[in-house]
Amino acid sequence: MPFFSFPDDARWNDDTDSVEFSVSIGEYVGTARVARPVFRRFGGRTVSAEECLASYHLYRTEFERAVEAKIRRRELAEDGNVDIVGRDL
Repeated sequence: MPFFSFPDDARWNDDTDSVEFSVSIGEYVGTARVARPVFRRFGGRTVSAEECLASYHLYRTEFERAVEAKIRRRELAEDGNVDIVGRDL
């Protein structure tokens, strides 16, 4: 059984207003996106890009588990990547 790989490459994307990080399993290589509103659940307010990245690092394992679950269920976005929303956590 192949293993998921999550390189340490989290970054902020202004175009999508989200934290993005890479994921791969077998031949699949994609990008996981966590939009700014998801991070409000950790702080209860609007958060900056820097705060989003800091929260990503604090809760990295939970985000990776959510990505794994969505890929296993084949719940990919139209572009073949993974979008994590609040209910995924």
